[in-house]
Amino acid sequence: MPNFVKVAASHEIPEGTGKAIEVDGKAIALFNVHGKFYALDNTCAHRGGPLGDGMVDDNIVTCPWHGWQWDVVNGQSLFNPQITVKAYPVTVEGEDIKVALD
Repeated sequence: MPNFVKVAASHEIPEGTGKAIEVDGKAIALFNVHGKFYALDNTCAHRGGPLGDGMVDDNIVTCPWHGWQWDVVNGQSLFNPQITVKAYPVTVEGEDIKVALD
């Protein structure tokens, strides 16, 4: 069973935005897409850009460094479907956003 860790409060991430956080030594990017929360590794697989600082359009985040796009639901690249960044399971309990880092 995954161990979910509180990483943020839901009001900290407005709809249509992302936020970079560090928890247990891992850089995570949290996204709010139409009120549902998703978490990816914060490091773009292309050149290491911070995905949490990228522009969010529906379920797509665009890396601010070189424009690579990623699906926040599953971490899949829109440019090359064989490349992914790690997607983490997310749950929300009240205001608490929790991510399974295992």
